Amino acid sequence: MRIAVLISGKGSNLQALIDQADQAQYEIGLVLSNRPHAEGLQKAKKAGIPTAILDHAQFDSREAFDTAMIQIIDSHKIEAVILAGFMRILTPIFTDHFLGRMLNIHPSLLPKYPGLNTHQRALEAHDKEHGLSIHFVTSELDGGPVILQAKIAITQDDTIDSLQKKVQVQEHIAYPLVTNWLASGDLMFKNNQVWYKNTPLTTPIQLTEL
Repeated sequence: MRIAVLISGKGSNLQALIDQADQAQYEIGLVLSNRPHAEGLQKAKKAGIPTAILDHAQFDSREAFDTAMIQIIDSHKIEAVILAGFMRILTPIFTDHFLGRMLNIHPSLLPKYPGLNTHQRALEAHDKEHGLSIHFVTSELDGGPVILQAKIAITQDDTIDSLQKKVQVQEHIAYPLVTNWLASGDLMFKNNQVWYKNTPLTTPIQLTEL
C-alpha cells in the first residue's frame, strides 16, 4: 500500500515508519509538510522519499489548502494517509475524501485530552497513567474511532518533557504496527467502527496485549 505521511515538525514518527518499511506492507510514496523548514523533510530526502511542501500561510482558507493537498496526494497515487505530527485542523473536504484511509496518532488516552498540551493536562489532573491513541480520522477533531492505545505510568518525578519522551517510545513501536495492519488489510473502517481481522472492536487494542 502506498502511503503519504503528513508532518509539520521533526518527523520522529516518520522516521519510525521509514525504519520499519522494509519489513512492512506499506511503501511511503510521499512526505508532505505544511511547514517549509520542517526537520522531517530531511529524513524523507535521506531515505529517498519524494517530498512536497505546501505552506498553509499561502492560502486564504482551510478549504483551499485542503483541496490543494488532496490534488498533490492523489497525483502520487496514494492509497492511505498517515498523520504524524501534522499540526493542522483538517476540514471535512479532506477528511471525507480519505475517510477510512487516514490514521492519526494522538498523545493521550482518548477520549481524554483531545487537542493540545496533553502531557501538561495529564499532570495537572494528577492522572496515574497517560499514553497514546491511534485512531481513524473523521471530521471530528481527535474524535474518530480508536484502534490501539499504549499506556504509561505517571510517576511523582514526571515532567512534561519526561512524559513526552515516554510516550514517544511507545509511539515509535505502535504507529508502524498499526499502519502495517491497514496496509495488509487486517484493519478496516466500516459503519464508523474499527474492524480488526474481520471483527468489530468494542474497545481499543492495548499494545501490552500484543
